[in-house]
Amino acid sequence: MARSTEATPVHPRMTRRLAVQAGAVGLLGLGIEHLGALRAMGGPATAKGRDDRAVIYIFLSGGLSQLDSFDLKPDAPGEVRGEFRPIATRTPGLSICEHLPKLAERSELWSLVRSLTHSSNDHSAGHQIMLSGRSELPPGFNPGKPSPGDWPSIASIAGALCAPRNNLPPAVVLPEKLIHNTGRVIPGQFGGEMGAKHDPWFIEASPFDPAAYGAYPTYEFDHQQRPQPAGKAKQFQTPSLGLPEGFSESRLAGRLGLLAALDRQRSALEGSAAAGGFDDERQGAVSLLTDRRVKRAFDVLNAPDVVLDRYGRHAFGWSLLMAKRLVEAGVKLVQVNLGNNETWDNHGNIFPHLKDKLFPPTDQAVAALLDDLHQTGLLDSTLVVMAGEFGRTPKISGLPQFYKLPGRDHWGRVQSVLLAGGGVQGGRVIGSSDKIGGHPRTDPHTPEDFAATIYNSLGLPPTVSWNDPQGRPHFVYHGEPIAALL
Repeated sequence: MARSTEATPVHPRMTRRLAVQAGAVGLLGLGIEHLGALRAMGGPATAKGRDDRAVIYIFLSGGLSQLDSFDLKPDAPGEVRGEFRPIATRTPGLSICEHLPKLAERSELWSLVRSLTHSSNDHSAGHQIMLSGRSELPPGFNPGKPSPGDWPSIASIAGALCAPRNNLPPAVVLPEKLIHNTGRVIPGQFGGEMGAKHDPWFIEASPFDPAAYGAYPTYEFDHQQRPQPAGKAKQFQTPSLGLPEGFSESRLAGRLGLLAALDRQRSALEGSAAAGGFDDERQGAVSLLTDRRVKRAFDVLNAPDVVLDRYGRHAFGWSLLMAKRLVEAGVKLVQVNLGNNETWDNHGNIFPHLKDKLFPPTDQAVAALLDDLHQTGLLDSTLVVMAGEFGRTPKISGLPQFYKLPGRDHWGRVQSVLLAGGGVQGGRVIGSSDKIGGHPRTDPHTPEDFAATIYNSLGLPPTVSWNDPQGRPHFVYHGEPIAALL
């Protein structure tokens, strides 16, 4: 039966200060229907994805320059090729940026699509396009704020149509929502026309700071290189899961036994068909309170030193470590925003910022993630994708009133996307761009194909759909999985 968006309780989002613990939820209130949001569930789906499949979607808000990362043009004129040199990878004939050495050493684990294309150069529209996998903007799209008619995000669709595991939400976004430096929330991240109850579960470990970008505290920077106050470094605050002090698990079990007796009496009196749902909601909350895997997933700041040294003691490393642990615990799709909104929006100072602030923590953390997934056998069943909302212009430009050094502007016509695991064959390059990296030259692919590759990796069939409150089906696939990757 197709999934309906009706009658699902609106779920809360975990803020950076929210501790999901028995004292906060209330042990005698563990059956409150709103706790269903903790699992982001609403009912049966049309077709559930394979239980062992997962996706980690690494999103680079602001737009990664294809010409300075995965599609260098060393023979192009200087105003195109930029300052970086290509280096060889382990894959014969494949070169990438010299400042991504760890990824170069692991090229057998990942592949590139160098020809992903859409028509928008606008940040908000680009977010809507790449986070939903829909090139055409929804009717009445408002770039200034999320709207109920927006296309649902890939994370929202995965959360709605994938079966939950271990009473965990199927889809999670971390470590923060994408918010413009003016405080405006960027559209494309939410449930949209599916309804707010299908927003993904946001783990907000980062307090909003309009001037702070990058992998804080180690690699924090300001785009315009303005002096920053001493001691201003942004903090990464992981959510606290646990029972209140003095409340043991045995005491919790006793309290739950009392609740079960009360529920049996209530069910007998009411004959309520919703009683099963009530029990399911409580079980989801109890799982979050007591499951050691869940607690471990969030407790990344206290990971062993050897693990922290590999991933990096910064927001990028902590976020990807948390993503890996959440997949291990049973979450189906984790979207990781590597940097807040516009972190990769290098209109100026692009070369020092990529070289010194953005590439080092990205190279370190993504390489560590791929190593861990590969060594534990999870890479076969976990697709890792890395993309932004668009690429950057072929020609270097300057905005001297804001930036000391040149940069590149927005460019939707082509970007490079990295994919690994989940059935993707490593060491491949799909498609190509023209001689200045401005347009696809061969084998162009769309955001629809990108999204279809994700859904296919989750095991969702091409016929999968969800139903709106009027019973109308909305199909999920709008393109084809990128077959050359598989």
